[in-house]
Amino acid sequence: MSSVSVSGSGAGSKRALTAVLGVLGLIAVVVGILYFTVKGLPSFLTAGSHLHGKSTTHDLRGAVAVVVGVALFVGAWWTSKKK
Repeated sequence: MSSVSVSGSGAGSKRALTAVLGVLGLIAVVVGILYFTVKGLPSFLTAGSHLHGKSTTHDLRGAVAVVVGVALFVGAWWTSKKK
């Protein structure tokens, strides 16, 4: 058995988590903006909107996507802070 120290392994995973949160935040904000601006969205983004009013559902989904994106950006910032 060897007692090899793995120092610094947390820094790489922390950096990867920050990057993933940042990319997901960017995607969520872009999708939210698409809900507000584009009228003919792809069907995978509008699934279930035929059950409710189209504009109300798009506005609600857009707002939720932007809020989630901002929350992911805050998470990325939080993980990038130094202790």
